[in-house]
Amino acid sequence: MTTSAKRFFRRAGITAVAAALLAGVTPGVAAAGNGRDRVDLRAMVEQIAAFGFAGAQLRVHDAGGDWTGSAGVRELGSAAEPPTNGRFRIGSNTKTFVSTVVLQLVGEGKVGLDAPVAGHLPEFGLDRRVTVRMLLQHTSGLVDYTGAIRPDGTVVPGIPLVGKEFLDNRHHTYRPEELVRFGLSKPPLFEPGTDWTYTNINYVLAGLLIKKVTGNAYGDELQRRILRPLGLRDTVVPGTWPGIPGPHAHGYYRYEEAGQWKTVDITNQNPSWASSAGELISTTKDLHTFFSALLGGKLLPTPLLAEMRKPHPKGGYGLGLYVQEASCGTVLKGMGGFHGYGTLMAGTPDGSRTYELSMTYGDSAADLGQAYHKADQLLTDKVLCGK
Repeated sequence: MTTSAKRFFRRAGITAVAAALLAGVTPGVAAAGNGRDRVDLRAMVEQIAAFGFAGAQLRVHDAGGDWTGSAGVRELGSAAEPPTNGRFRIGSNTKTFVSTVVLQLVGEGKVGLDAPVAGHLPEFGLDRRVTVRMLLQHTSGLVDYTGAIRPDGTVVPGIPLVGKEFLDNRHHTYRPEELVRFGLSKPPLFEPGTDWTYTNINYVLAGLLIKKVTGNAYGDELQRRILRPLGLRDTVVPGTWPGIPGPHAHGYYRYEEAGQWKTVDITNQNPSWASSAGELISTTKDLHTFFSALLGGKLLPTPLLAEMRKPHPKGGYGLGLYVQEASCGTVLKGMGGFHGYGTLMAGTPDGSRTYELSMTYGDSAADLGQAYHKADQLLTDKVLCGK
């Protein structure tokens, strides 16, 4: 566990007691900034939960002010709604935090955006054509340790992340170096810089790059550079810690075994398989604070923020976030999935309209990948584009 995580859990010892006392209380919907509830947003979060999720937490910032609400259930078998600012696993939204730290190091002259990664991490024998930019934009061609499909349709197996094998393995500890070497043991998918494929190995390497350049674990640099200055007290790098401290909704994993579908509470799991590619725990409030600061130019100088916002033509991915064209123009997004949890944070380039959404998976047979994108499209149209 990182030093920042240890500090967090010492504080969480107090908040966990309060959470236990509140466990049987159904939280109400938080009022909008103007003191009135937003019926339209309340209906929206209820609609999202009805797509097939166990529960949903939504935070919106627009011309009407700030609003938070939740729908569905906190835990299967309970009538309590999810907390309106509970903690959850944010998955690949972690990448936006990590990319921001790497770009800060670029701004300080400690890392070259188009310099070879091998110059900083020679121990892995990386192709010297792989640059820092390629890691952040997923154009390195490296095979992901989670598995991959080659252009010819050949499946490259990864570490166990699905089905009964994953469940039996969910408390296993992976070291980031182990994950990188697993991926590097496979031939690359394409020549560096010639194509685009989203792979977690890129951001595990980015985390190791931060450690090599600064001498500190990436989580400690995250704490020093972003979490502490912005007051993000509910965001933590868990390392190997399996739980989620304080108020939170439960996440579930549905899988098939011997022809039967089963649902397991997957809230507690060792997140080390995701490492700096997706292990963070946060809240909608902290994500809003972070994303607003990022879009507002408070974390990166203008030229580097501009680099971050340049999308790859194939993946629509910049350097740590998605850059999409909606009906109202360009919108910026972080998207993340983790067993039992799905997360979105999005905003207009000027930050005047934003939303943060946490979805918890339950025992629904619905296609949750499709449901995730339905929620994203709904919020993009209604919140970001004001339809």
